[in-house]
Amino acid sequence: MHPLNPAFTATFAPPVMEARRWLEGVTFPPERPLINVSQAAPVDPPPEGLRRAIAEAALHRPEAHLYGPVLGNGDLRAAVAAQFSGAYGGAVDAGRVAITQGCNQAFCAAMATLAGPGDQVILPVPWYFNHKMWLDMAGVQAVPLSCGPDLLPDPEQARALITPATKAIVLVTPNNPSGAEYPAGLVGRFYDLAQAQGLALVVDETYRDFDSREGAPHDLLARPDWDRTLIQLYSFSKAYRLTGHRVGAMVAGTGRMAQVEKFLDTVAISPSQLGQIGALWGMENLQDWLAAERAEILSRRAATRAALIALPGWRLKSTGAYFAWVEHPFEESSADLARRMVGQIGVLALPGTMFTPQGDPVGARHLRLAFANVDGPGIAELAGRLAALAP
Repeated sequence: MHPLNPAFTATFAPPVMEARRWLEGVTFPPERPLINVSQAAPVDPPPEGLRRAIAEAALHRPEAHLYGPVLGNGDLRAAVAAQFSGAYGGAVDAGRVAITQGCNQAFCAAMATLAGPGDQVILPVPWYFNHKMWLDMAGVQAVPLSCGPDLLPDPEQARALITPATKAIVLVTPNNPSGAEYPAGLVGRFYDLAQAQGLALVVDETYRDFDSREGAPHDLLARPDWDRTLIQLYSFSKAYRLTGHRVGAMVAGTGRMAQVEKFLDTVAISPSQLGQIGALWGMENLQDWLAAERAEILSRRAATRAALIALPGWRLKSTGAYFAWVEHPFEESSADLARRMVGQIGVLALPGTMFTPQGDPVGARHLRLAFANVDGPGIAELAGRLAALAP
């Protein structure tokens, strides 16, 4: 066999793709169609107005088919800067914004500027699996920070994990996979810790548009010299249903942007022009529509909470954004249970083992249910099927 990078061969396979393979050869009767709660991506296309804006650009704007600026189009960068400045009460300018091919690329770009082989990055557990995968492939040690029963990480426990090799702490809020919304005070304490230790604090807010709280979720962008510590990530995919166009954003200091530009120029050259045009149109025209989308997601969250709390034997640990993190009542590992659920009750969900270190008992006891694409009757049906699942 030709040589393979050992860091890649040691990295686990993409979990969502693995779960999809569980469906191969399985048929679902019409009276019991598959309920897919394995992935949080929107399944509907963007609103017609946004699609028309992309179509018009494809037809009439020649630059929509060409390379653009490596760090993203100036109009979209300026719009993100203005929105973040207003939403967080801080001062963000376009020079502190990069547009990326999705939020995953924003994370990879940030980490590439922060850490290399042998360095360490602290990740709360359960973690977002693509974050762990990138660190593994880059030869960076992911240091697990176990969360408490409320699924919130503890800054003092994080402090105890810091070594001379530590470069950053990563927070995801609202969290994937747990849905937990980190209180502003908690996020602030992590910022203070990172600042005092000379570390970066990377805050991934992919699901910010579906936070149940009103107002700014934290005050970090309003703090003096925030860009020396904070790297904030965002995704347009969930807000405007642009998953296939791959548009994300990073907010960070201008000094880091010079290094980010090197990474992005090497892996993508420039973000998708049509995706950026769609994202800007959405920011300028879809705020009322997005508010309605948020209300619908919050309604589904409430329905999921009510249904799972009433489910005998199951324990709802946390819910928010697109996700519910639940403890199952069976002796078997969630890794086996999730596969059994496909054939027995027609439900595809991801096991907690995909979000935790190997051998972590927390992973074996839990499942992630992504409810964003399931309506009220579907959520009731999901609960009924879970209740009928045999030991």
